[in-house]
Amino acid sequence: MTTATQKHIGRNISRIREIKGMKQITLAELLGVSQQQVSIIENSESVEDSKLESIAKILEVPVEAIKEYSDDKVMNIINSTITDSPIYNNFCTFNPLDKLIEAHEENKKLYERLLEAEKEKVAYLEKLLSSE
Repeated sequence: MTTATQKHIGRNISRIREIKGMKQITLAELLGVSQQQVSIIENSESVEDSKLESIAKILEVPVEAIKEYSDDKVMNIINSTITDSPIYNNFCTFNPLDKLIEAHEENKKLYERLLEAEKEKVAYLEKLLSSE
């Protein structure tokens, strides 16, 4: 007795996403869902067709490439995408707002150090003036 093995669509999505160098959070943002929902999708054996079509479009692969995943097929599709499209893997793998906040925090620390140095200069000059 043989049993047919069901293809795990979620794992296929995960594998293609990783090959494309895309993070779960990026896929989530492009789908308009949370990162946790993408994780749930990637752990699901099946995915509804409308969601699968959206994911395929974002990953720039046909739906069939996800349904009938194999390393060779997907690499052929990705390689042909590179030569056919001037834009390849143009997705942020970080949140730009996080980078902006980090830069703001660094600027704030720099400002505080400069302010402290100026206060020390003023105190030194006041000491010089009072000793004369």
